[in-house]
Amino acid sequence: MYLGLDLGTSGVKALLIDHSQAIAGQATSPLEVERPHPGWSEQNPADWIRAAELAIAALKATHGRELAAVRGIGLSGHMHGATLLGAGDTVLRPCILWNDTRSFGEAAALDADPRFRAITGNIVFPGFTAPKLAWVRANEPKIFEAVRKVLLPKDYLRLWLTGEHISEMSDSAGTSWLDTGQRRWSSELLAATHLDESHMPSLVEGTESGGTLRGDLAARWGLGGHVVVAGGAGDNAASAVGMGTVRPGAAFVSLGTSGVLFAANASYLPNPASAVHTFCHALPDTWHQMGVILSATDSLNWLVGITGKDAGSLTDELGDTPTGPGSVIFLPYLSGERTPHNDAAIRGAFAGLGHESGRAALTQAILEGVAFALRDNLEALRAAGTELSRVTAIGGGSRSRYWLRTIANVLGVEVDVPADGDFGAAFGAARLGLIAAENADPLAVCTPPATAATLSPDASLSSAYSDAHARFRALYPAIKGAQS
Repeated sequence: MYLGLDLGTSGVKALLIDHSQAIAGQATSPLEVERPHPGWSEQNPADWIRAAELAIAALKATHGRELAAVRGIGLSGHMHGATLLGAGDTVLRPCILWNDTRSFGEAAALDADPRFRAITGNIVFPGFTAPKLAWVRANEPKIFEAVRKVLLPKDYLRLWLTGEHISEMSDSAGTSWLDTGQRRWSSELLAATHLDESHMPSLVEGTESGGTLRGDLAARWGLGGHVVVAGGAGDNAASAVGMGTVRPGAAFVSLGTSGVLFAANASYLPNPASAVHTFCHALPDTWHQMGVILSATDSLNWLVGITGKDAGSLTDELGDTPTGPGSVIFLPYLSGERTPHNDAAIRGAFAGLGHESGRAALTQAILEGVAFALRDNLEALRAAGTELSRVTAIGGGSRSRYWLRTIANVLGVEVDVPADGDFGAAFGAARLGLIAAENADPLAVCTPPATAATLSPDASLSSAYSDAHARFRALYPAIKGAQS
């Protein structure tokens, strides 16, 4: 048996698979995000451990025999978080999360240093880890001076599981400190933020061993000795492993809290000017490109909070098949935006509201706004040299066929819907645990799921959606000027 642990923004998921990769059991435990100031987003690392403990305890209660047979554990987690440890691995402050935009000034200053784009292959985004450390140095100098290690969120779970400071390439590529082409820490970039390699964890590939489970935890959960903890992956790369998106040209669209358009690559293809992320993949000698929007299902969840209707009820009001774009335009920039704008200060907006604009019109505008933002990502990927003709849909938002058909129409690509099953980040993490524990062939393990349906673009609506996307694109500079 193999255990995948996925540390998500809203909870920890534990998932068990057997050697044939059949899911044997799963459990989740929720997490909350603290937002003490506008643009801030934080979590207490102790809450991650508590949630992981609860999820694993739930698995033990319902699948104790299967849990006892675990030979490998894989880790996945939300990326870019700054988990700051002092002497004795004491947590110095709440972790600053991926969607925290307070360090936009520091990010701009680091990005103005040409070494960062040249070495990392990426823009320095405010959500990345390095500008967060620069912010801490400027605003919390005593905490910065006390920092002994900087860990990414899933690697804090690893520290608890193994007692070791280890990370891997896919997650570390999102820090702005990794030489992404060479797959190693850049001492030059670390020095630019007043750190050195002693502050960093050691690095392994995601498919390699990244420590072994501590004996006391193994005994508590009824596991045997020498349980391997794999290097693991950042959440998007782990989702790609779960979906089998590991061969060149394979791609997925993820409708989670954030929205991601992800493409696997066999070589390192950086193009920072496009605002596309170029990161290491979880498999050795592979990379990936992705465009990221910060508020995908988060945009719909915002409307849930306003209307008191759950997400399924809101989307059900629209039916299954779009007949064309609506008259209301929504910019999904509720917490700023990454690709293609790299704008931490921009905020969302509706345009075109009229007396006739009811709840369904707002829901449609939100689904279309996210789809238009993903089209911006598609065009950025094309500018970076990656062409896509089809994508596989994953994430909570992919349950809405209306939303997926809208995405197919807006992107002009086929959208594959996988057969029923859980192929997300926790499943990908479990696959990495299997590979590391058994020294298995990654490509043999990381196969794609069967396709249940393929949603094709409606050619008769192509022109209408292109025109609507043009209106969407024109709104950003207008809103930016009004908000400045």
